[in-house]
Order: sequence, then C-alpha cells, then structure tokens
Amino acid sequence: MSAKAEDLTIEYEEDGLLLTKVIDKRVLSAGAWATVIYRYQLWDKRTEAYTDDRYTIRRYRKMEGDYRQQSKFNISSNRQATKLVEVLTEWIGECEEAE
Repeated sequence: MSAKAEDLTIEYEEDGLLLTKVIDKRVLSAGAWATVIYRYQLWDKRTEAYTDDRYTIRRYRKMEGDYRQQSKFNISSNRQATKLVEVLTEWIGECEEAE
C-alpha cells in the first residue's frame, strides 16, 4: 500500500494493459483513517475500450505506517451518483436550516 493518502490508487495493470484507469481522485480525509473517492474506468476486453466513468469511495486504515483498505462503496451509475448528491444536498440544507 502507501504511507501517504495522496499516493493511494486503485489503478490495476495486468500484462502491460491498464485494466483499471483512475481519471481523478480526491482525498476526503486523511490521518489514522483516510477516505478517498475515485473516478475511474475499466477496460472492457469485449469492446477493447474503456467503460463510461465509474465511482468508488474507499476507506483506508493506517497500520504499521501504511494505509490498508478496510471498506469500499461502488457507485454503480451516473444516475445513482446524482441521487446520492441530491440526498446529501437535501440533508445538509436541513442541518443548516436547523442551526
């Protein structure tokens, strides 16, 4: 793994072919636990092209100086990502109104 959250990746290469390609990533939090969201594409052997963008949120725990993945949540589609943003925006709005 990695000692710094900024160096974490989900890129995966096999036989010289990049099967999981990271398009972007953001470190949401770092410390003893790190949360990273990735925007990525998978190589589709059937079409010999990369898939549409996908998203995953990964949680890492720092153990013995290196981060190790503890959990993940894959966002299955742009539609699901949009719904997630809508719900979080609504909840955050409700919290701000209550203050």
